[in-house]
Amino acid sequence: MLWSLIKILLFIGIVAGLSLSAGWMLDNGTGVRMTVSGWEFTLGPVQLLIGAILLMVALWLLMRLAGFLVAFLHFLNGDETALSRHFQRNRERKGREAVSDALVALASGEPKQALTRAEAAHKFLNDPVLTTLLIAQTAEQAGERQRAEDAWKTLLAHDRTRFVGIRGLLRQTLDAGDTATALKLAERAFALKPKHPETQDVLLKLQAENADWQGARQTLEAKRKMGALPKAVYQRRDAVLALQQARTVLQDGAAIEAREAAIEANKLSPDLIPAAVLAARSYIADGNKRNATRILRKAWEVQPHPDLAGAFAEIEPDETPQQRLSRFGPLTDVHANDPEAMMLKAELAIAAEEFPEARRALGKLAVEHPTVRSLTIMAAIERGEGAEDAVVRGWLTRALTAPRGPQWCCDKCQSVHAQWTPVCDQCGGFDTLSWREPADTAGPSSTGTELLPLIVGTPDPAPRVVNPDPVQESASEEEKPSH
Repeated sequence: MLWSLIKILLFIGIVAGLSLSAGWMLDNGTGVRMTVSGWEFTLGPVQLLIGAILLMVALWLLMRLAGFLVAFLHFLNGDETALSRHFQRNRERKGREAVSDALVALASGEPKQALTRAEAAHKFLNDPVLTTLLIAQTAEQAGERQRAEDAWKTLLAHDRTRFVGIRGLLRQTLDAGDTATALKLAERAFALKPKHPETQDVLLKLQAENADWQGARQTLEAKRKMGALPKAVYQRRDAVLALQQARTVLQDGAAIEAREAAIEANKLSPDLIPAAVLAARSYIADGNKRNATRILRKAWEVQPHPDLAGAFAEIEPDETPQQRLSRFGPLTDVHANDPEAMMLKAELAIAAEEFPEARRALGKLAVEHPTVRSLTIMAAIERGEGAEDAVVRGWLTRALTAPRGPQWCCDKCQSVHAQWTPVCDQCGGFDTLSWREPADTAGPSSTGTELLPLIVGTPDPAPRVVNPDPVQESASEEEKPSH
């Protein structure tokens, strides 16, 4: 501001001085006489004024030329000048246009064009974070895996973008199926941002797939501390991880540690059937039959299951079939109308050769809800009571095309598993297996097995109901007319 004022005052002074000089010379009618190298020049007032103006113009042009030369030298030296700023503004304008074009092409589903424009933006703009990130994303969409990987690795060099780079590389390794490398990257990402929900989920899934149960439990604890999991969900998933940890320890031969882990898993989630079975067997191995019985009964009250019955039988391995039938009574009386309890009681009666009791226990289950197991039990009852071979074959043939009954089914992808696992083999879902009947996907058999009952024999339309009162049965026999 002060310099501008000085320049204005200086200009006014020069103009005033020139005006006064010109007026004085005009009034006196004199001029200016100059002698240069023997030559004498006499300039009148008007000539002198014109000469002064031309001199000022020449000085101004000389100064502008000198300024331009100095600026050009600065430009060649790499210093910031008006010329460099002009080129920089031009480059920035082209770079912004390239970024805009890349985003539009990416949104339009043209990743190849988007990658080309992103590389142009990287060339014009002096913003490596923005342009490198744009190149990485467009290269991924365009299928340029190596180009995207190089861009993600470039982002690792900056603290500001290190997490973004790791996350991009993690996504690439997951797509390539390299779970070992993905696990290491997920651990690094978790160390940088332990509160990132997506990173927690990916790390937990990878740890479960790689059998790092202890690490998975720590990750799950971090999710709980953030409030991302309800208490009941956390306890259930922690029980699943503790169960798998117990299985791993048991395979390594550490029986005591496995027993403690199994009992912990059962305490965290008493309704987790595999945990209850493993905990009960650990108590059986320790000679603690009472706690084993308590755990199995508690789990049975939640949901009857064949594995629970199998572990319950292991409590007294040397008992007779009659003793086992009697000992299982309190267990089968719980949920007595459940198909699992009905079939279990029928199987115990068959083992004790009490076939009428087995028929009563099974009821109409083989007709109203036929499964492979219920139909097979019905065939065994008919065989035990001396039915004809055609009747037995009829029940067994129906079992060929009957549903298998409840199984371990994934609630996410509906795939069926022979054994319970914490992670679904098909979709990778964690703790998605439940004991239920799968969706009915059976159709007509290509071999015509539905017609086998008509060929080999047809069972009775309904299971016979044995009269539970033998006295009344004897009386009925006496009332029959003799032939």
